[in-house]
Amino acid sequence: MSTPQNFLPPLQVRERSACMCSRGEICSSFASGHGLHLIQARLASATPSEWADAIVERADAATGELVVRTLEGDAHALWNATGAALEAAPGSPVALHVRYGVLAVGRTQFNVASV
Repeated sequence: MSTPQNFLPPLQVRERSACMCSRGEICSSFASGHGLHLIQARLASATPSEWADAIVERADAATGELVVRTLEGDAHALWNATGAALEAAPGSPVALHVRYGVLAVGRTQFNVASV
Protein backbone atom coordinates (compact mmCIF):
# COMPACT_ATOMS: atom_id res chain seq x y z
CA MET A 1 0.00 0.00 0.00
CA SER A 2 1.40 3.41 -0.87
CA THR A 3 1.31 6.54 1.22
CA PRO A 4 -1.03 9.23 -0.15
CA GLN A 5 0.81 12.29 -1.44
CA ASN A 6 0.18 15.64 0.13
CA PHE A 7 -1.15 17.82 -2.72
CA LEU A 8 -1.16 21.62 -2.47
CA PRO A 9 -3.10 23.57 -5.08
CA PRO A 10 -1.08 26.24 -6.98
CA LEU A 11 -2.89 29.13 -5.28
CA GLN A 12 -1.87 27.92 -1.81
CA VAL A 13 1.73 27.49 -2.91
CA ARG A 14 1.88 31.03 -4.32
CA GLU A 15 0.38 32.45 -1.11
CA ARG A 16 3.00 30.70 1.02
CA SER A 17 6.00 31.94 -0.94
CA ALA A 18 7.41 35.32 0.04
CA CYS A 19 10.14 37.22 -1.68
CA MET A 20 13.29 37.61 0.39
CA CYS A 21 14.01 41.09 -1.01
CA SER A 22 11.33 42.46 1.33
CA ARG A 23 13.69 41.44 4.16
CA GLY A 24 16.78 42.95 2.52
CA GLU A 25 18.11 39.66 1.17
CA ILE A 26 18.61 38.41 -2.40
CA CYS A 27 15.41 38.48 -4.45
CA SER A 28 13.85 35.00 -4.59
CA SER A 29 10.92 35.82 -6.89
CA PHE A 30 10.78 36.13 -10.67
CA ALA A 31 7.58 38.20 -10.64
CA SER A 32 7.61 41.52 -12.48
CA GLY A 33 10.11 43.87 -10.86
CA HIS A 34 11.97 41.18 -8.95
CA GLY A 35 14.74 38.81 -10.08
CA LEU A 36 15.52 38.49 -13.79
CA HIS A 37 14.78 34.99 -15.06
CA LEU A 38 17.18 33.44 -17.56
CA ILE A 39 14.37 32.81 -20.05
CA GLN A 40 13.23 36.44 -19.77
CA ALA A 41 16.77 37.65 -20.48
CA ARG A 42 17.12 35.27 -23.44
CA LEU A 43 13.80 36.34 -24.97
CA ALA A 44 14.83 40.00 -24.71
CA SER A 45 18.18 39.20 -26.31
CA ALA A 46 16.48 37.26 -29.11
CA THR A 47 14.38 40.30 -30.09
CA PRO A 48 16.98 43.08 -30.46
CA SER A 49 14.73 45.32 -32.57
CA GLU A 50 12.38 45.80 -29.60
CA TRP A 51 14.97 47.48 -27.35
CA ALA A 52 14.46 51.22 -26.94
CA ASP A 53 17.22 53.62 -25.92
CA ALA A 54 16.19 55.84 -23.03
CA ILE A 55 17.44 58.35 -20.47
CA VAL A 56 16.71 58.08 -16.75
CA GLU A 57 14.64 61.06 -15.60
CA ARG A 58 14.11 60.04 -11.97
CA ALA A 59 15.42 57.25 -9.78
CA ASP A 60 14.41 56.68 -6.17
CA ALA A 61 16.61 54.05 -4.53
CA ALA A 62 14.43 53.93 -1.39
CA THR A 63 11.28 52.88 -3.27
CA GLY A 64 12.88 51.25 -6.32
CA GLU A 65 10.91 53.47 -8.69
CA LEU A 66 12.38 54.89 -11.90
CA VAL A 67 11.09 57.03 -14.73
CA VAL A 68 12.82 56.63 -18.07
CA ARG A 69 12.10 58.52 -21.27
CA THR A 70 12.82 56.93 -24.63
CA LEU A 71 14.46 58.92 -27.40
CA GLU A 72 11.05 58.98 -29.12
CA GLY A 73 9.70 60.87 -26.06
CA ASP A 74 7.68 58.11 -24.37
CA ALA A 75 7.91 58.12 -20.55
CA HIS A 76 7.87 54.80 -18.68
CA ALA A 77 7.36 54.59 -14.92
CA LEU A 78 9.09 51.43 -13.67
CA TRP A 79 9.69 49.59 -10.41
CA ASN A 80 12.44 47.15 -9.47
CA ALA A 81 13.24 45.51 -6.14
CA THR A 82 16.80 44.43 -6.95
CA GLY A 83 18.61 47.76 -7.20
CA ALA A 84 17.99 49.19 -10.66
CA ALA A 85 17.37 52.63 -9.13
CA LEU A 86 20.79 52.43 -7.43
CA GLU A 87 22.57 51.64 -10.69
CA ALA A 88 20.67 54.05 -12.96
CA ALA A 89 21.33 57.61 -11.86
CA PRO A 90 19.23 60.42 -13.36
CA GLY A 91 20.64 61.44 -16.74
CA SER A 92 22.24 58.08 -17.46
CA PRO A 93 21.52 56.20 -20.70
CA VAL A 94 19.68 52.88 -20.45
CA ALA A 95 17.89 50.47 -22.77
CA LEU A 96 14.34 49.26 -22.15
CA HIS A 97 12.67 46.17 -23.56
CA VAL A 98 9.00 46.92 -22.95
CA ARG A 99 7.64 43.59 -24.21
CA TYR A 100 9.64 41.47 -21.77
CA GLY A 101 10.10 44.03 -18.97
CA VAL A 102 13.90 44.23 -19.03
CA LEU A 103 15.95 47.33 -18.24
CA ALA A 104 19.63 47.31 -19.25
CA VAL A 105 21.94 49.63 -17.34
CA GLY A 106 25.31 49.15 -18.98
CA ARG A 107 25.89 45.39 -19.01
CA THR A 108 23.54 44.73 -16.07
CA GLN A 109 19.95 43.78 -16.78
CA PHE A 110 16.99 44.12 -14.42
CA ASN A 111 13.46 42.75 -14.42
CA VAL A 112 11.15 45.79 -14.21
CA ALA A 113 7.44 46.24 -13.64
CA SER A 114 5.45 49.07 -15.18
CA VAL A 115 3.89 51.26 -12.53
